[in-house]
Order: sequence, then C-alpha cells, then structure tokens
Amino acid sequence: MAVQPQRGKPSLVLLHGWGLNHAVWQHLIPLLADDYQVLTPDLPGFGLNQQCPSPYTLSAVAAVLANEIPPQSLVLGWSLGGLIATQLALDYPEKVKALALVASSPCFLAKEGWPGMDERVLSQFAGALSKDLALTVERFLAIQALGSETARQDIKALKQAVLSLPLPSSEALAGGLQLLADGDLRTRLAELQMPLAYCFGRLDSLVPVAMLDTLSQICPAAEVTLLPKASHAPFISHQAEFMQWLRQWAAKASSGCS
Repeated sequence: MAVQPQRGKPSLVLLHGWGLNHAVWQHLIPLLADDYQVLTPDLPGFGLNQQCPSPYTLSAVAAVLANEIPPQSLVLGWSLGGLIATQLALDYPEKVKALALVASSPCFLAKEGWPGMDERVLSQFAGALSKDLALTVERFLAIQALGSETARQDIKALKQAVLSLPLPSSEALAGGLQLLADGDLRTRLAELQMPLAYCFGRLDSLVPVAMLDTLSQICPAAEVTLLPKASHAPFISHQAEFMQWLRQWAAKASSGCS
C-alpha cells in the first residue's frame, strides 16, 4: 500500500544502490525531516523488502516501488537506485515530480563511444556471489569509497549500514548486477517529463565523469553538478557539499507542492 503524503510536506524518496539497504540514508534523515516527508524504501530483495520479482527486470522492480511512494514525490536514486528511479519516472510519471540521480548512469557498462564500467568488474562480482555473498558485498563497499580522502571512515559507515539489516537475497544481488550489466536507458531520457538533475563525484571509479559530455548531448535539459573531491558515495564522504546540493535541488523541485 502506498504511503500517503503528509499535508504541507513534500515527499522525498531516497533509493539506495546495489548491495546495500535503506540504512545507508540514516544519517541524512534528521537533516531533512523538518522540511520533507523522507521515505527510504528498500529495493526489492534488499534489506527488509522481501518482494523479489522474477525475472528481476527494471520494470518489475519499478512496479514494486511504485506501490510504496506517494504521487508527486521528489525521487532521488543513487547508483543502481538511480537507474531504477529513471525507470520509475518513465513508467509512473505521476509518482515523480522531480528526479535526481547521484553517481548514476543511464548505462553503467562501457559501450562504444560511452565511458562506463569494465565488464570484467561486473563479471568478477557475479562469479564471487555464489562463493561468499557477504565478502562480495564488503569488497563492493570498498570500491564505493575509492578516491575519497576519508575512505576508511566511508567503508566503515557503509558496512554498518549493511550489517544493521539482513543481507540481500542472492537472487536480488544477482538480479541487480544483471540490471547494471544490461540496463541502458540512454535513448529514453528524452521521454522524461519532469525536471532532471545529476550529481557526480569527479573521482568516481564506477561512473566515470568522462561520460558527461555525451550525457549533456543526450539530455541537454538536465542540471549537472560535479563534486570535485567526491567519489561514488558523496552523501557519506562529502556530506556537507552533498547536503547543500540536495537542499537546493529539493527546494527548487518542491516549489508549488501543496
């Protein structure tokens, strides 16, 4: 059943990335709760969300989440959560008043003329899943913080968030990796009817900023912010700068909300 919006407070939905759960946002909620109804649903099969669609497709995952958020929400997706948030905005535009994508790409895997992740990185994760699920997640968390000046603290915070809730199901982890490998929404960005904003970290090793020129050609109306010292998890490694960006985006996006 969808959460009902609170009168006078815009709904702000935060979607986490692969391998994690909603606890990764816990340190931001107190900073936002006075002005927004903050919703942090778990992606299907992650955290406390036991709904794991089969097959695990972008549309199926978006359908599950669409039942959990109010209409006209401000939706922010990080990493894989951004890819899913984009699909949500395409399939359920009435749910998304404005869309923000953090360290996320419409196509994560490198293609001809499109900078992205090396396919070998995803293959290594996929091969390791069946051997040691917890260790695979931990290694992925280490990559999340690469390039950050506070990498050790970042990894500790991410691990605490993951371990505070049950580990994701192996089906959801494998399904999420497949979405990262196969998902390609580049040609559909032009269909988005709501304002779109991006926030990238210049030192991100998973979503290279080399794609920004091409992205701006695909979606010239999108607002793009680049945090010069951040990597893949700017809301943890550079919280002050991230919160400044988030507040500015949310205030602008929520203007006119009742």
